[in-house]
Amino acid sequence: MSESIYDGTPKNRRKERKVGDAAFMTANERFKRDYPSWLWGSVIVATFAHFALFNWFPQLEAADLGSVSEEIISVDLPPEVKIPPPPEQIARPATPRVSANVDMDEDITIAPTTFEDNPVENLPPPPAGAAPEDVPSYIPRDVEPRLKNGSDIQRLLQRLYPSMLREAGISGEVTLWVFVDESGRAAKSQVQKSSGYPAFDNAAAQIVDQMEFSPAMNRDKPVGVWVAQRIDFQVKS
Repeated sequence: MSESIYDGTPKNRRKERKVGDAAFMTANERFKRDYPSWLWGSVIVATFAHFALFNWFPQLEAADLGSVSEEIISVDLPPEVKIPPPPEQIARPATPRVSANVDMDEDITIAPTTFEDNPVENLPPPPAGAAPEDVPSYIPRDVEPRLKNGSDIQRLLQRLYPSMLREAGISGEVTLWVFVDESGRAAKSQVQKSSGYPAFDNAAAQIVDQMEFSPAMNRDKPVGVWVAQRIDFQVKS
């Protein structure tokens, strides 16, 4: 509380009351008292700041970059190619099953069928009126034909191996009757024993067509003969 000298006059009494009131004013009361002064002072300062900002701030201008356009080239698309659907997977042949209710005679045997036991010399003669090259038959000769391009045939066999059967791990064996003419060319062929797969049989026929033989000889003369040619398709491990 402030001290003052009181002399009893009205003026001094008012002065003493004002000094005493200011000493006990709260911060809120002081803020309300000084608010008009701060408000107008802030308005004046803001006005001068904006004036200076708009008057002395450098002007900004957008650069003219122009417009860049590229020529569009029309390209004719190639015609649509329709890809055929993949072939259906070849089913493996069913495994034969022997019924347990059938009584088998243990004394019955089946003779093996091999080329050694059934040579081409045992073939029947051609029917009357038929040419020797029309029907597989035995034709006399002194010297058998021999394959000359065996290495090429091996490469051709690997190239013509049916891809679906190779991927499935299926092997096969085809036996063909091949007519080798007087020049050693495989003129004709027909399936003597099928592999059970048409793809193997067709590939074997293509391979035989590319075989080159030394011609068979009969009394020092070349002669066309029928021979049995086996084609083995084996999957390499």
